Amino acid sequence: MPQIEIRPAFSTDVPKLISLEHNYITNYVWQMTLNTSENQTEITFREVRLPRAVHVTYPRNPAELADTWTKRDALLLAESERGHIGYISLKRDITPRGAWVMDLVVDRDSRQTGVGSALMFAAEEWCAKQGINHLTLEMQSKNYPTIQFAYKLGFEFCGYNDQYYPNQDIALFFSTYV
Repeated sequence: MPQIEIRPAFSTDVPKLISLEHNYITNYVWQMTLNTSENQTEITFREVRLPRAVHVTYPRNPAELADTWTKRDALLLAESERGHIGYISLKRDITPRGAWVMDLVVDRDSRQTGVGSALMFAAEEWCAKQGINHLTLEMQSKNYPTIQFAYKLGFEFCGYNDQYYPNQDIALFFSTYV
């Protein structure tokens, strides 16, 4: 893992955070199937390999992120000798005694180097200091890399919301106790 520092973001950091690569590439998705009958509704998710790698656009408009960050309770950034390499934004009280990871972004060149894990551990530390005991991570059902990341960190699948994002994508929710 590269030498990184994680600290609260300042307004002067915002342009650099917005310029990070927010999009990603995936070879898998979680496909949702809905089966209904008279007395039962069954929803299943299954991992599906795509015929080719797909470039997926971040579900929120990066140009509008600065406005949404003013409504967050924490915005932590990771920086290295290369500069700003990632960030995490958190909102509290969406669930009782809980916090929600609204955005978790690691620049393309720094992915799979431990930066995302370091940001999540910093978020858990922030939660503990705030008296928060439950952390939820949201992601697109297309975001297979983050689904695997959530499982690696011990998060458990806890739900979904259809047409959650502005682009109408499904959101998956994974949570853990802090």
